[in-house]
Formats: sequence, C-alpha cells, structure tokens
Amino acid sequence: MKTRIQRFITAGLLATLAGFSGAAAAAEPASIGFIYVSPIGDAGWTYQHDQGRQEMEKNLAGKVKTHYVENVAEGADAERVIREMAERGDKAIFATSFGYMNYMLKVSKKYPKTAFLHATGYKMGKNMGIYNARFYQGRYVAGVIAGEMSKSNKLGYVAAFPIPEVLQGINAFIKGARSVNPEATLSVIWVNSWYDPGKEREAALTLISQGADVVTHHTDSTAVVQAAEEKGVYAIGYHSDMSKYGPNAHLTAVTHHWGDYYTKVVEQVLAGTWKPESFWGGYKEGMIRLAPLNPVIPEALQKRVAQMEADLKAGTLKPFAGPVVTQDGKTLVKAGEVMSDHDLEKMNYYLEGVTSKLPKK
Repeated sequence: MKTRIQRFITAGLLATLAGFSGAAAAAEPASIGFIYVSPIGDAGWTYQHDQGRQEMEKNLAGKVKTHYVENVAEGADAERVIREMAERGDKAIFATSFGYMNYMLKVSKKYPKTAFLHATGYKMGKNMGIYNARFYQGRYVAGVIAGEMSKSNKLGYVAAFPIPEVLQGINAFIKGARSVNPEATLSVIWVNSWYDPGKEREAALTLISQGADVVTHHTDSTAVVQAAEEKGVYAIGYHSDMSKYGPNAHLTAVTHHWGDYYTKVVEQVLAGTWKPESFWGGYKEGMIRLAPLNPVIPEALQKRVAQMEADLKAGTLKPFAGPVVTQDGKTLVKAGEVMSDHDLEKMNYYLEGVTSKLPKK
C-alpha cells in the first residue's frame, strides 16, 4: 500500500514538474536575427539598424532575444550566416543590405516557417518580405539647405553603388538645391563600397578640391563629414547625426529610424499574423527626419525646413513632383504630375544639375 501511495506521489510530482517545464518552454523568448554589412560603430547605416534592434528588444522585453552578426560581406558568406540563423530556429531574420537579397531568397525557400525580411531590395517570396525607407524625402530638404548655404554653387556627393535607392537620394538632393538655387550643380564620385572610410575620404577631398563647398554621402562611415571639417567646408551627414565628427562643418543629417517597424513586424511574427509585404516608410511613418540643424543656418531657412518636414509628414510635399527633367533634357514628369513609386523604384539616371556621368553597368 505504501509503495502504491509513493508511486502516486512520485507520479504527481513528475507531472507537476513536467507542467512547470512546459510553461518554461512556452515562455522561452523567441530568437530574432540581424545581419549587418559593416561594423556597428557609433554612427551610420548599421548603427541605425542596431539602434532599431535594441529598441525592438526593449519594447518586447521578455518575449524576444536578438542576435546579430556584423561586417558580413555581400556574397557567399551572407548565405552561410542567414542559413545558420534559420538552422538555429530564429523566428524572424532581418538582412540589412541590398546585396543580401538573392542569398536570403535562396535560403528562405528551405525554411518556410521562418519570416525573412530584406532591407532595400525588390524580390519577395512566400515567406520573405522587403522593407525600405523613403530616404529621398530627407534628401530633398537637405538639398534645399545645401543650395541656400553654398557660395560656390558647387555641391559634392560621395556614393556607394548606382542602384535606384542611391540615385533617388542624389536626384532628390539636386532637385531640392535647384529649387532655391537654379545655378547649383552636383558632382558625384562612386566608391563602389558601402563602407570604406579611406575611399570615402579620398572622394570627399577630391570633390572639395574641385570647388564643392557642401558635400554629402550615401556611404556608411563618417569620413566625408570629417574631411569637410578638416577643409573648412560644410557637410550633410547621412544615416545618423554625425555632428560630433564635424561640429563646424555638419549642417544636419538625413537620419532614419527602424525601431517602430522592427517592433511591429516581430509582434506580428509572434502572433502568427505576419505576411510578406513591400513596406516603404518615410516622414509619415516616423522613419525619416533631419538631425538638429547647425545654428549657422539662418533662422528663416530653419523655419522653412521645419515647414517642409511638416509637409512631408502630411504628404503635401512631393520631392519628385513635376517638372522632373533628366540630365540630358528629357522631361519625365510634367508640371502638375508626380512620379509614381513604380517609376521611383526603377530610377537609373541623373536629373538636370548633376554634372557627372552615370557609370555604365
């Protein structure tokens, strides 16, 4: 009798322990992965994504555990890292550079229960979505600032790769500049890298030597701002507020913010409601804004910038409203019309005011 009672007690204890174990397993935080193309550092493209990752993890405290791998080349190594994250059981994986697209799409087909999300790309799958920010909105306002602040009417732009996202920024920048300064011109130097401080610095110094007194960049490091500070010209940062690297040169920066988006997507993944989509957010969604303005910018211009940002948020200011004219004089969008998202996503040309030649593929 005693043995039977002991068995019942033992069985009850085991069942209770199993219940506790099941509850612990159910409460285990979901694993979420991030892949970065450059070192995180303290400013730049990867830094902003990592800030978004941390914000999401804080917002979903106890529900998720994030992992990241930085400085992953856009090649076979990216495929390996994405596959390892999927094998680990990550519920969602965010690949944050254009060159990861095909590798993520390939891996996604073999892990149908994982949510794959690719930044800045254009290919989607049954369990792979894409996301981006309307950087060009901030670029247009920054162009207005550059056009007003330039004395030489020569602007300079250090760029990574001639893909639509980068060309949108270049063209919005010169369009904004020429809206207030019709004499403004823009020279572009391509460095063929997202992150190469040496090449970025060399390109910036070349542009400055050619007379550019306001320079900007679509690359990841702070080298352009530092070069401008050294040479006594103005700079407009990108991705992050880079003013500490050029307190005199830095007029502002076009910054982007991913925390709300990452939080929303991961909440959907955890709830089982996520579906692949093409998301493109801007001022309205809180993904784009300018860094604090340098006090050297006249008060009237600062007020105008504030109004432009409000209009972008309201959707009443359209950077690619007509007329939109190419470098060779072709009118793409007539006055009174606005370029469609479809056409923006295919941009492969310079607009009037850009003096450089577009690299051939």
